[in-house]
Amino acid sequence: MAISLETRLTRLLGCRYPIIQTAMGWVADPRLVAATGNAGGFGFLAGATIEPARMEDAILQTQRLSDRPFGVNFHMYQANAEEIVTLVLRHGVRAVSYSRSPGKAMIGRLKDAGVVCIPTVGALKHAVKAVEMGADAVTVQGGEGGGHTGSVPTAILLGQVVDAVQVPVVAAGGFKDGRGLVSALALGAEGIAMGTRFLMSADSPVPAATLERYLQVRDPAAIIVSRAIDGMPQRMIRNELLDALERSGGLGRLLLALRSALAYRRHSGASLAGLLASALKMRGNDGLSAAQTLMAANAPMVIQKAMVDGQPAEGVLPAGQVAAAIDGLPGCAELIESIVQQAEQRLAELCRRAS
Repeated sequence: MAISLETRLTRLLGCRYPIIQTAMGWVADPRLVAATGNAGGFGFLAGATIEPARMEDAILQTQRLSDRPFGVNFHMYQANAEEIVTLVLRHGVRAVSYSRSPGKAMIGRLKDAGVVCIPTVGALKHAVKAVEMGADAVTVQGGEGGGHTGSVPTAILLGQVVDAVQVPVVAAGGFKDGRGLVSALALGAEGIAMGTRFLMSADSPVPAATLERYLQVRDPAAIIVSRAIDGMPQRMIRNELLDALERSGGLGRLLLALRSALAYRRHSGASLAGLLASALKMRGNDGLSAAQTLMAANAPMVIQKAMVDGQPAEGVLPAGQVAAAIDGLPGCAELIESIVQQAEQRLAELCRRAS
């Protein structure tokens, strides 16, 4: 029996395999996205940590490195969200991803141009709302996933969402290999999305010192959920910075927030007024404190310490629990080939058992 991994997701995105590389800030750069696409997966550029001029360069560089479709990630609180959307439309980007809905008007503008909209959600109600707002598919991230995450395990959340919506559902949180892909398909997903597994690859731009810190983690319990960075639950590897923030009071966290805000302003070129407007908008919608609001708007600068500067003790190390089960750094081509081969083997074995 011929085994096919074609799903509604692969047809929607125009990729060969139902494997998505997520848009990790400072990590999902043109090289990684192009390598993912060339290997048959689908990659998203991280658009939330880059100003429009560099975003356009990143899109063009990705198109030079690969003729395969790819996507761009952004969020509604960015001061340059409208500019990101304009660039997506101008350069024919296949899809966008986001964690907070940019609103029906912006989604309509994207969909009218044929851009696929795939938000990431961590709760059933958010998945239903996203589809009501016009999402073409949804990525469901369970609590095992890295970065900002919810508390419901992937297997439970995935089943709930698959039963509740008609659009393709992508499973995220805890995936690294072909066995995971098959398990997600068995639960009704149309594919998987992975961040940590692509971060820990030879095509990742993450400095060697930081990658080594990831490889040293062997206990999933060392990859914890903390609110110390921005007041919202975020899964990351325990390190010196996180331990210090966990011990510090509100003042220490506020000082870090202010330093991050000033660094983000220098990096992005945003005006102080624009930065404050973005922070206030986030505070109004999410009910965060002043320190939380600043850190939520400027946390990318704390992540940059580890992901760009190669100082893993001084920055945030976002990671899914699956990082503790990863012991190598293959390139995207080798990684995706191994996932596909293992998935096909597992599916063939299941077919034999059922016959």
